[in-house]
Amino acid sequence: MSKAHGPAAALKLVDALVAASTLDNYHLRYAVRGDLLARLGRHRQARAEFLRAVELAGDTSEQALLRCRAAACAEAE
Repeated sequence: MSKAHGPAAALKLVDALVAASTLDNYHLRYAVRGDLLARLGRHRQARAEFLRAVELAGDTSEQALLRCRAAACAEAE
């Protein structure tokens, strides 16, 4: 969706899922939203999403990647 219609359109779709309270405990929901927010230059919000994804991710490799994404957003603020 993001590649075809842009991150704003994709974020709208993800936000609809968020509003429906689906995937609340799924770390990739937060990671995807964080990625879209970062692409839109909304780094503070993106960082919060990546940090929530870290909390939910069970794999240490995924946690490390998500922490790096959060740090990159903090630097971009």
